[in-house]
Amino acid sequence: MPFAETGELRIHHRFDGPADAPVLVLSSSLGADLSAWDPQVPALSREHRVLRYDSRGHGQTPMAPGPCTIARLATDVVRLLDALGIERVSFCGLSIGGQVGTWLGAHAGARLDRLVLCNTGARIGDLATWNARIEAVRRQGVASITGPLMERWFTAAFRERSPDVVARTRAMVEATPREGYAACCEAVRDADLHADLPAIQARTLVIAGRHDPSTTPEQGRELVAGIRGARYVELDAAHLSNIEAADAFTEAVLTFLAA
Repeated sequence: MPFAETGELRIHHRFDGPADAPVLVLSSSLGADLSAWDPQVPALSREHRVLRYDSRGHGQTPMAPGPCTIARLATDVVRLLDALGIERVSFCGLSIGGQVGTWLGAHAGARLDRLVLCNTGARIGDLATWNARIEAVRRQGVASITGPLMERWFTAAFRERSPDVVARTRAMVEATPREGYAACCEAVRDADLHADLPAIQARTLVIAGRHDPSTTPEQGRELVAGIRGARYVELDAAHLSNIEAADAFTEAVLTFLAA
């Protein structure tokens, strides 16, 4: 398994695609490891060097001492690129990964070619809801919240027709260490990226799920309004649109990258 030493963290990552192709970084949602992007990799890796990674406290990347913030998670990406000798990339992030991308667009724009922000918002959720989730996870483990989580991440119709996909996703989330999950919840809880939006210069695509209760289409359109020249695509899906509407999601990203 490939790991990159960044000085603070050993980041688990994976490459797919031609070694000389433009690099596309994929950043997962809260509770997800790099396998969450499996539906996209075959198509995206034909013409891109796809770089997936596990965020700190997720998958095979450990936690590190100190508080977890969106800025710190985004700095992990910059340090990963530095460790791998990669100067410039396109970046696609979903949910917390989208907030990481937003921060990178505003504060490390010279490293970005194009930016895809999926099922995310400048601010996600409210203090009370996040604190309740964090307490539940730290006291009872991640499995204590995954039932309601799957109901928010996937529409009822998708849960009925693809129970095996939902089960695999639930198992992936439940494998996340409780402290890693809780710490990244704190990062989302404390993040407000509204002031960063005007600073983003990279060409940007915003993808929203029509039925997403966690990061609503209204929040997606707010990002578009705040980022100069941003484009918007709305898919027939809930929160994990890259899984529920995998083909449409992949096509939207490919079209944007090729434009």
